Amino acid sequence: MRKDYDFSKGKRGAVIPSPGKTRITIMLDDDIIEHFRELAEAEGVGYQTKINAALRAATTTPKGGRAVEKPITEAALRKILREELREVG
Repeated sequence: MRKDYDFSKGKRGAVIPSPGKTRITIMLDDDIIEHFRELAEAEGVGYQTKINAALRAATTTPKGGRAVEKPITEAALRKILREELREVG
């Protein structure tokens, strides 16, 4: 049966190309990889997908070049004001 296989025109690599993606080799710390594997398993996605999403979030900024910040909460604002007033008074 194996004599019937002809791989003379075969190519190495992914069977289905992924447009817009590039295969690279990168060295990451074991604890970082484990962290993303745990996150990925909990969400049912691949850990490389989670790493890609984290890198995208870290590099994507809206127009104007500033990172998106969460709005400050009332409790946090009160704490900041108390600290500032304590320093002044």
